[in-house]
Amino acid sequence: MDQVVQVAGSLLVLAAFALAQWGVLGQKSRTYLVLNTAGSAVLAVMALGGHQWGFLLLEGVWAIVSAVSLGQVLRGGPAADVRSSSGS
Repeated sequence: MDQVVQVAGSLLVLAAFALAQWGVLGQKSRTYLVLNTAGSAVLAVMALGGHQWGFLLLEGVWAIVSAVSLGQVLRGGPAADVRSSSGS
């Protein structure tokens, strides 16, 4: 059952990535951010349960960044844009 959950989480993240690469979704769209947040959160929980610390770090940070950006979009503001905050 764990493998099914991991594959489902991975498919969510990969779907967001593929759709963004193909120009179907913008990287700041709600759908993209929901897919990334949900998929990476699932994978982070699975990594925690398996004591896979490197994978937990990767997916945990991915989930947090996606969730923060999603929150900004849902509040009507722009998602975090590193380029605009660095002055370039």
